[in-house]
Amino acid sequence: MLANQPSGTDPDCHLQIEPCDLPDGIQLVYADDRDRRHAVALEDAAAIDFGRVRAFRNPPAYRGQRNFPGWWWSATTRSHVIYESWLVRHHIIEADRDIRMTGITGKPFELTWPAGEKQIRHVPDLFCRMLDGGGIVTDRRQVSKAGQNSRHKSAITSAACNVIGWDFRIACEPDPVWAANLRWLAGYRHPRFADQHLEVMLLELFACPQPLGEAARQAGDPIRVRPVLFHLLWRGRLSADLGRPLGETTLLTACTDPLKEA
Repeated sequence: MLANQPSGTDPDCHLQIEPCDLPDGIQLVYADDRDRRHAVALEDAAAIDFGRVRAFRNPPAYRGQRNFPGWWWSATTRSHVIYESWLVRHHIIEADRDIRMTGITGKPFELTWPAGEKQIRHVPDLFCRMLDGGGIVTDRRQVSKAGQNSRHKSAITSAACNVIGWDFRIACEPDPVWAANLRWLAGYRHPRFADQHLEVMLLELFACPQPLGEAARQAGDPIRVRPVLFHLLWRGRLSADLGRPLGETTLLTACTDPLKEA
């Protein structure tokens, strides 16, 4: 569970996955740092360093499209992660804030398998490397658009990840208030907002629950204090109910450093 997860809500909305058998001939294909394609058996995929691969596919960009592709600067990797939609971007933000993550890669590889005379191909949205060495593959899916074809591909992807030793998730739309708060805090994810002296002062100030606005004014100049305060919220050193709109009356509480608990 992430630090600052709002009580009573589930920001990581995940759909159920139907079990299935793996098709014969399934392979994983990835692009190395020189954009050369390599096909490997599933049993060999766990050894690949996806922190050094290129995005297997760049999302299309054209006038009038309904989704919004782009690049997210990750505080975890100190590099940009590609995304195909704002829904994917949200789940990149979730991963970027989770201190258990050590790597985040967008469009990391392609799974391909034969189906009669056709070759089926699927490129998942995200791959995250965990602190314990494990991996999480994520596909985003709007509930209203989860058709039979996409459900079948997700079932195959889940079974393939199980062989490799990775977790697989289908992530859908998050709670809108949680998502808006997280986007705001993500604006303060960069290490330049860290201030050791002021952080110590704020953590002492919020040892007991305090309203954001009143306590921030006690700490000094709001222009200097608030960026550091939001940076601490992003890092999980301060806790709040982010299932409610973040504002002057939001109660904040100091937390144990999540890095020490990881």
